[in-house]
Amino acid sequence: MVNQVDVTDEALDFIHMLKEKYRNILFYQSGGCCDGSAVMCYQEGDFLIGENDILLGFIGNVPLYMHKSQCNYWKHTQLIIDVTDGEGPAFSLDSLEDKHFITRSRVFTDDEYEEKEKICR
Repeated sequence: MVNQVDVTDEALDFIHMLKEKYRNILFYQSGGCCDGSAVMCYQEGDFLIGENDILLGFIGNVPLYMHKSQCNYWKHTQLIIDVTDGEGPAFSLDSLEDKHFITRSRVFTDDEYEEKEKICR
């Protein structure tokens, strides 16, 4: 079964480093505002998950959430969390490092979409 969210090996290494430094973290795929549509990384407790936020999956044993309205736009798409050099979004933990997370994506094939559990409801 295909996952709604995947992660590159380099991003996974970066996640492990952040977990060692900040302990419990979470991701939130932003839908705009101050830092655009960036995937944001927060220390647990610094960002509150709301009743309209949906758990898309886990990357490196870290949960990744998205608002329900955004999820409906992305439901045919696999999100692939990667990392690149440079300053990250201002409110995200990765902004304190010399790398930041980015979201890549690919559209599910018809077969993948049919077998994928419908997460966005």
